[in-house]
Parts: sequence; structure tokens; C-alpha cells
Amino acid sequence: MSIWGKIIGGAAGLALGGPIGAMLGATAGHAVDRFASADAPKDDKDEQAATKKIAFTIGVVVLSAKMAKADGVVTRDEIAAFREVFHIPPEEVRNVGRVWDMARRDVAGFEIYAQQIARLFNPGSPVLEELLLSLFHIAKADGVIHQNELAYLERLAEIFGFDETAFQRIRAVAGDKDAEDPYSVLGIAHDAEDAEVKRVYRTLIREHHPDRLIAEGLPEEFVAAATEKMAAINAAYDRITKQRGMS
Repeated sequence: MSIWGKIIGGAAGLALGGPIGAMLGATAGHAVDRFASADAPKDDKDEQAATKKIAFTIGVVVLSAKMAKADGVVTRDEIAAFREVFHIPPEEVRNVGRVWDMARRDVAGFEIYAQQIARLFNPGSPVLEELLLSLFHIAKADGVIHQNELAYLERLAEIFGFDETAFQRIRAVAGDKDAEDPYSVLGIAHDAEDAEVKRVYRTLIREHHPDRLIAEGLPEEFVAAATEKMAAINAAYDRITKQRGMS
């Protein structure tokens, strides 16, 4: 079953609890019984992985909707951006739409959802970075990132365990700031030693490899976005090595 189907399941809500579980319960209706026993995890490890993926996905829906509302209005471009990044099977559009509609009523309360998601991952987890990058994509959809949207994203980054330097690197990768500066994309100083450039690059590639992200809780439906992130990191490193004549 697609992760989009599981997010509306009663079993998922019970497993997650908190605001995310409550959101699922409020939107599930008759779907609770339908999904309660579907694809039950075989052991604790499987259950933990499934819980992370469900939390990530419902977090994407809720935080995306509140992100779109942060500047006071949800535009068609923002909705289109959501659908562009997050491919929803036709049979799940209505379910996901119910969660989106509940969440987009106002921006209030986004922090409690973010805090619950953050508790499932290590601070500064690459999976949480993928979530932030996805939200940046939605924020940019109407042509400009509103100051309120940027403040929203910065607060999310703080909750997720990213410091200011990491947040500025994420902005660069997202194409919001210094996107043409390969050093900003890697999050390093222009005068960094060659050894430091290689070390940071290898760390980023290792942490953001799609296979590792999936193992840490990234749903398979979001692999395309993670692959684009890898491409941006590789392109930045290639530019730096060519500029410096590094071998």
C-alpha cells in the first residue's frame, strides 16, 4: 500500500499519538477500519520505520498547508507546487485533501506538529532537511518567498535542530539565496582548505544518499527530490574542484 493510503489509517494515528495522530483521527472517518490492519509491521524495527515514514508524510501535508498560509493566502501556484513535488495517487487525493484543508485554515499550531516530527529523528537529520527543502519549493511557487514564509521556515529549521549556518546552506540548495555560489551550497567558507572541502562533500554525499534517507524514514515517494539534492551537491563540488584545480 502506498504511504499516502497509510497516513489516513486508524492504526497509524494510534501509533503516532499527539497532534499528528489527532489530525489523522479527525480526518479518517470510515477509513479507520479499512486501514487499521493493513500492512501491519512485522516487528518493532519495522514499526518504528513505518511510524517515521507516516509522520514525515503527514508532516509534509500539514506543514505545507500552513506554509502556504503563512503569507496570508494559499495560491493555486502553491497547491500546484505541492502536487508537483509530492505525487499523490488518484485514489488518495481526497484523503490528502481533507488533511490539507484542515491544516490550511490558519498558520497557528505548526510548531507542535514540527516538534512531534523532530522527536522521531536526530537533530539536523538529513530527512528533516529534505522536508525543509520541499517546503522551500512550495514557498517559491508564487515567485517570491514572503518574509513571513521565511520566518516560518527559519523557525522550523530551529525546531528540527539546524543552526543558522546550516539553514543558510539549505536556502542555497533550495535556490533561495546564494544558489550560484557552490561554497554556499556545501556550507563552507571560500577560504576553506582543500581537505575541508573534500571532507564536507563526502559527508554530505554519505548523509544525503537516497538509500540512506529511506532507511532513516524518508518515504519512497520522495526519492526524486532527494536525488535532485544530490545532484546539486555534486554540481557544487565539481565547480569548486575545477576552480581550484583539485584532483
